[in-house]
Amino acid sequence: MALHTSALVLFSGGQDSTTCLALALSKYERVETIAFDYRQRHSVELEARLRVLEQIKLQFPQWTHKLGDDHLLDLAVLGQVSETSLTRDVAFKMESSGLPNTFVPGRNLLFLTLAAALAYRRDLQVMVTGVCETDFSGYPDCRDDTMKAMQLALSLGMDKRFLIETPLMWIDKAETWELAQAIGGEKLVELIIEHTHTCYKGDRTHRHAWGYGCGECPACDLRAKGFARWRSFAKV
Repeated sequence: MALHTSALVLFSGGQDSTTCLALALSKYERVETIAFDYRQRHSVELEARLRVLEQIKLQFPQWTHKLGDDHLLDLAVLGQVSETSLTRDVAFKMESSGLPNTFVPGRNLLFLTLAAALAYRRDLQVMVTGVCETDFSGYPDCRDDTMKAMQLALSLGMDKRFLIETPLMWIDKAETWELAQAIGGEKLVELIIEHTHTCYKGDRTHRHAWGYGCGECPACDLRAKGFARWRSFAKV
């Protein structure tokens, strides 16, 4: 019998979390999803994620019976204490700290703490998150050491052995596209292109080969470059 059979996916509706959700559905018997409304500037992602869930059920019927409840938590307090370009209408820039002003301090720490509280109540064993430190913006709460520390703290603090799974930790965006294709073929790739949302500006008016977005913000830049690299070596 498998050691872990259930998972809670931190699911924003973006490329990374959708790939993680597909991977979880391919591995676990019961999968639930959780998202957070922290008054993010790109709140359109909260609408996109519902379309992604709907499309997964429609296009991958073999996963439908595994996909359980979806949870949306109100985290307005995070927006209140954050002065960042993701929670305020300000230009994207690098700060004197060396971090981009898209960094929301404590965001992933709070997300994981609340996800663990929900997982505890729902008897879910694994928390899956799309953080990585290979092809990212330098956020300290996306690092492997942070995830390991959170896993230990949450397991000790709740007296329950949690596993925090980070499938994308050591791969870049090109490899994330490749992983999606390996899990669900071109059908999953097209679903990600058409229905997921990653753009920090919340732009759903401009359609690119890699999906919708402004094409200029850091999130769009990473996604576009990764898609181009993946397509180039996929054709070799």
